[in-house]
Amino acid sequence: MESTTQTSEQMREEVLQGLKKSYKTLPCKYLYDERGSELFDQICEIEEYYPTRTELKIMEDNLDEILKSIPANSILIELGSGSSLKTRLLLDNHPNLAGYVPVDISEDFLLETAETLRSRYTNLPIHPVVADYTHPFEITDLQLPHDHIVVYYPGSTIGNFLPAEAETFLKQIHGICEHDGGLLIGVDLKKDPEVLEAAYNDSKGITAAFNKNILTRLNRELNADFNIDDFQHQSVYNKALGRVEMHLISGKEQDVCIDDEMIHFKKGESIHTENSYKYELGMFEEMAVSAGFTTDALWTDEKEYFSVLYLRRIE
Repeated sequence: MESTTQTSEQMREEVLQGLKKSYKTLPCKYLYDERGSELFDQICEIEEYYPTRTELKIMEDNLDEILKSIPANSILIELGSGSSLKTRLLLDNHPNLAGYVPVDISEDFLLETAETLRSRYTNLPIHPVVADYTHPFEITDLQLPHDHIVVYYPGSTIGNFLPAEAETFLKQIHGICEHDGGLLIGVDLKKDPEVLEAAYNDSKGITAAFNKNILTRLNRELNADFNIDDFQHQSVYNKALGRVEMHLISGKEQDVCIDDEMIHFKKGESIHTENSYKYELGMFEEMAVSAGFTTDALWTDEKEYFSVLYLRRIE
């Protein structure tokens, strides 16, 4: 197992940098500790949250074509692997993979998932990498004969990046793919704002618990003293920017201590915790071309809520 995780000091620096701004933010990657990953898996199963089931149906309906897009003897590298549920469709059915490399920032969750997969795929080399893949990282010591590298990035997580950051990220993936490799990616599409807002404000409150969990994590890992009940989950669709925004709203004027730093909150002030950009297909494909990819194949559902693309490296 390879680890390239950030230190607590780096986490502290990033968190304080965001919270000291006039418009407070937190890096969304810190939503995904072990508990956060578990809550996100629960979100994927709720009725209002369409992306997971829609993406899964696209894959099931087009599985033969998707499998053909992944060349034989490829190493499959999955970024932000989580519980790897959709990946099992590929691992169960692809006739000739050279290996599987799940990459995730949540170490405990990743290692548990990797062990489960090893017991299921006894003949497939599985090499988990603990890393913050939003920053440049390397995968070393694979020592697996292969002809291609295919990166798998499901779940529309590309939408968490600002558009300029998304293009930079695609260029980073381009460097991982090697010659004639590719990227299989899920991309959420623009649609009725009511559908979008319902997906991020579920009636069971699981998304709210997921969002608030980041404060619990800061209390635990950075010696912060957030009163979780003093912050409320809010999720809105910003039509002008084409993104769903997730916020934590301070219910009162208060001071929060993070280690030896004091952060002041006004009543009603927001911590912006996550964006989820929604794309038009043409816009996303233009971005992919700028990053050195061409679209070999594209699949959508009948409502065109979601898309899965296979992008081939062309440079």
